[in-house]
Amino acid sequence: MRILLTGSSGWLGSALAPRLRGLGHEVIGIDPVPSTETQIVGSIADRELVIRTVRDNRIEAIIHSGALHKPNIENSANSDFVAANVQGTLNLLDAAVAEGVERFVFTSTTSLMISQAIRDGFKGGARKAAWLTEAMSPEPRNIYGVTKLSAEHLCRLYHLQHGLPAVVLRTARFFPEADDMAHAIEQSDANTKANELLFRRLTVEDAAAAHIAALEKTPQLGFDAFIVSAPTPFQPNDCDALIRDAPSVVARYFPDFPELYARKRWTMFSSIDRVYDASRARDRLGFVCRTSFADVLAALRAEEGAA
Repeated sequence: MRILLTGSSGWLGSALAPRLRGLGHEVIGIDPVPSTETQIVGSIADRELVIRTVRDNRIEAIIHSGALHKPNIENSANSDFVAANVQGTLNLLDAAVAEGVERFVFTSTTSLMISQAIRDGFKGGARKAAWLTEAMSPEPRNIYGVTKLSAEHLCRLYHLQHGLPAVVLRTARFFPEADDMAHAIEQSDANTKANELLFRRLTVEDAAAAHIAALEKTPQLGFDAFIVSAPTPFQPNDCDALIRDAPSVVARYFPDFPELYARKRWTMFSSIDRVYDASRARDRLGFVCRTSFADVLAALRAEEGAA
């Protein structure tokens, strides 16, 4: 297929483009930032550029991973987020319908699922961890979440009105930057990210693989939205204990984790406040992340054996 990949210079785009080409697809990358994966330097907020790009390259599928992200809130106006994340998505959808694009995959975020009320509960000592699924009605707490949810609604609308097959992937954290969680300062970056694989993280390789799975399944699904995160070992009935004593819950599932962590001088979060449930992606999309917390422990065991 001839695929237009937005955000091709970003962390996900740079991982996804080579995999797509390896599968025999022709990839045209578009991004405001030049890179080896970007053939068209420009913004998706430029409507004429988007329409011309889709038409002239005879695009058959669009993977829309380009956006302004949460870290951009500090130095970008709300109008910048609307232009990039909402108007940019609308431009791509209009071009897709006009040119007969067969598949549309949109990269969304689990961040939009955390309302201000949920956030305040985390800060104020919530009584149990939040178990988060696609069934909940999101109430985003910032302009990033608002614009990503608006873009999701546009994807749904264009499926309903025009029959455009579209799949939304609400990805958990996969960025390389250090974590912004308050308790992360107590752990190394590697320790923090290992912990998060239990409930709110995936690797960029798995994020790329999820997009490829969605690309393949989009025509059959029509429209659907999925949380994409490493498979959690937890169950909903763990949520009370996860808030009060997360290490004890983790130890029930992984009895040797305390010893392995002690040898690495790592620590587990004392409290886990949310769990993203990716079982719907497993059941309907047929996708499960390859890397999980169990793989982290396997690597620590291997380190110990080689020492």
